[in-house]
Amino acid sequence: MTNSSSVSLGKSASIGTSIPSEVAAAFDDWDAPTRDALLELRDLILSTAAETVGVGAITEALKWGQPAYLTSEAHSGSTIRVAPAGAKSNHDYAMFFICSTSLLGDIRARFGDIFTYEGKRALLFNVGVELPANELRECVSMALTYHLGD
Repeated sequence: MTNSSSVSLGKSASIGTSIPSEVAAAFDDWDAPTRDALLELRDLILSTAAETVGVGAITEALKWGQPAYLTSEAHSGSTIRVAPAGAKSNHDYAMFFICSTSLLGDIRARFGDIFTYEGKRALLFNVGVELPANELRECVSMALTYHLGD
């Protein structure tokens, strides 16, 4: 395992923001392959947020002990979390959404079997399998702008 400062320094330069220490500590609790994959999701979330009109600054914090990304400045979207998949899952890691939203249904309708889904709450991934980055960016953008349509 690496220490928090190495996570912060190693992965923040590409997105121009450091990882809050409590979030870095959560990343450090995971094995290196899973941590690297989750940091890739983090970078994708933050870069998509920076490119998406109306989102504003993202707050990175822990929710349920997992790295979470909130649109607390603009209140434009729904929280996104990233973490290892559950112990009973056949997948390594996941991007979680608030299950009371229509996000997973909307994503499923738009992208079908491009993704593997866990109910109404998560997209599931495996370490070593390339992410469908363009489609995943659209999913992140949908979550980060979820409340703009209201």
